[in-house]
Amino acid sequence: MIAMATETSQPPAPAFEYVEPPAFSALGECLKNEPLVGIDTEFMRETTFVPELCLLQISTRERIFCADPLGADGAAAQEADELSRVLTDRCWVVHAGRQDLEVLYLGAQLLPREIFDTQVAAALLGYAPQLGYAALMAELFGASIPKLHTRADWRRRPLSRELLEYAAEDVQFLLPARDVLCTRLEELGRLDWALADSAELLDPSLYAPDPDAAIERLKGALYLSGAARRIAASLAAWRETKALEQNRPRQWILRDATLLELAVAAPASQRALERTPGLASKTARRHGAELLRLVQAAQGAPDDPRLPQPPRRPDEGHRERLKALQARVAEAAAGLGVAPEVVASRKELAAALSGARDLRIFSGWRRELIGEELLARLD
Repeated sequence: MIAMATETSQPPAPAFEYVEPPAFSALGECLKNEPLVGIDTEFMRETTFVPELCLLQISTRERIFCADPLGADGAAAQEADELSRVLTDRCWVVHAGRQDLEVLYLGAQLLPREIFDTQVAAALLGYAPQLGYAALMAELFGASIPKLHTRADWRRRPLSRELLEYAAEDVQFLLPARDVLCTRLEELGRLDWALADSAELLDPSLYAPDPDAAIERLKGALYLSGAARRIAASLAAWRETKALEQNRPRQWILRDATLLELAVAAPASQRALERTPGLASKTARRHGAELLRLVQAAQGAPDDPRLPQPPRRPDEGHRERLKALQARVAEAAAGLGVAPEVVASRKELAAALSGARDLRIFSGWRRELIGEELLARLD
């Protein structure tokens, strides 16, 4: 790993400002001259399909705002729209920002024009790939950020000052951290790498629900084939659509294990359906006819070429080739002083070995570093 520079001095902590919806447009005006903003969210998703945004934290060089979107209805909705338009045109600095972007995209169709993820950037400097915000800020600034309220109910109002201070800390160090990381990345010639890897988070397909791809969430469906795989794909798509329509968690509609039981058993009657282990009687009564139609239609349908195919069970030769690819990636990563998974994960290499070519390892800086060589080995 790369030897790290000693920590820099901790930046002063600005006081946070609590902003409710009637003042969102004024907040947008405050941000118009800020090219960079730190962004974090507090949200809840235990009882919904779409995560509910409960607080949006925004930092600038000198100020921190805790914007409370709850109650943004009626006239306040226009204020929220104006704030969204301003935020869309900024560069966001986030830490492990995929969940935050999912929340903002699904809730408000909100994505920025540019993004910098401090976790992504830190990994390219040799820090642990999944290093948390508090740990990174301790490394960079010697900051102590206690994580005391990770299970708080962010929907409850009023929010206590203690909770707001906790939320504000999650954006306090983002812009100073970006400055430090960019300087170190530029010294190594890797700043463009961090920008490119961060920009991958701006792909809306990462967040938009796709019923046709819902089977990919079913780990137990990995090795299903034939009719069972077609049924599983059909039921997963149905569940995804229902969950989105009702804004309820997928597992509340139909549990994974029950869905797989239905795919394998392929019940042909209401009675057989009701005997499916784990299927709630309420679900069988309410959706039984629909589920049976889906099972029957999938049984008689041809295989859908759009469905991801089950992976070939690896033989000894396949395993040895995969180990060889992993060893070469580990060697290249060691030369950079980064973890091997920053260059390519085992899952990605297995996919490459099975014929996939639309992979990160074969694009951008990774292709130049080692991707071309791996392609030559594979092809």
